[in-house]
Amino acid sequence: MGATTYRTSPIKRRRRTREEIQALKLALYEIVRDLHPVTVRQVFYQAVSRGLVEKTEAEYKTTVARLLVKLRREGIIPYSWVTDATRWMRKPRTYDSLEQALMEAARYYRRALWTDAPVYVEIWCEKDALAGVLYEVTELYDVPLMVGRGFSSLSYLHEAAEDMRAVGKPVHVYYFADHDPSGLVAMRVAERELRAFAPDVELHFHHAAVTWEQVERWNLPTRPTKRTDSRAKRYGNKPSVELDAIPPDRLRALVRECIERHIDPGLLERLEQVEREERRALMHIAAHGLGAVLRRG
Repeated sequence: MGATTYRTSPIKRRRRTREEIQALKLALYEIVRDLHPVTVRQVFYQAVSRGLVEKTEAEYKTTVARLLVKLRREGIIPYSWVTDATRWMRKPRTYDSLEQALMEAARYYRRALWTDAPVYVEIWCEKDALAGVLYEVTELYDVPLMVGRGFSSLSYLHEAAEDMRAVGKPVHVYYFADHDPSGLVAMRVAERELRAFAPDVELHFHHAAVTWEQVERWNLPTRPTKRTDSRAKRYGNKPSVELDAIPPDRLRALVRECIERHIDPGLLERLEQVEREERRALMHIAAHGLGAVLRRG
């Protein structure tokens, strides 16, 4: 089955009735409920694939995005279910007391998963808006999530290459990006610069998504390729496909599959058991041992 085409030109359609709007809001709620965390554009693609809205930019902006705002303001959809990693702030973590700092450290204590592993794995994502969708998988497996935002800067690539060199073992990079002229070139540039900055590293660079085979196998929605893009000539006549077009549950499963290729199936379970035991020990020290130390001091 071929990929469906994303239409950008506006189409004339009748205004939805109040009942139709309510039905659409319910359908959008069910999509977010089943797939969260999810981006607004991912919800749009799911709505398109289910025949709920037309595949136009107007429907994305004035229907899906607008209704998702309403659903969150009305308290129907929790804000945390719709992710947006494009905006963030920097602030150092501070504490009211030493006890609070120790309790916080104990609560979030993690054992390093990859210390004794024969390889090192990184997940690279071109789109920062999807970081919140992927992070719950990379965080579980203690894998770095590298967000390049299109064409990564040389400073970013150099720092990443230096980190790879410091690891001292073969590195596997799984790259997730749009299948369009800029996305594919950005991926090739990232691979080229990483190899140039770390020539002594055994680097295995994988194009994880979006591949054209995935577009055809999953019948992903496409959009016309921007002919104003200077890289479009070499791209040919193919349409473009956004990474957001992959359903979020399938996208997370793909990330999980990439990582689990390099993990002993029982290792994570054993590590989690050790974590639980050591976390309890830390909590005990934070709750009981610190007071005695402070009194002696």
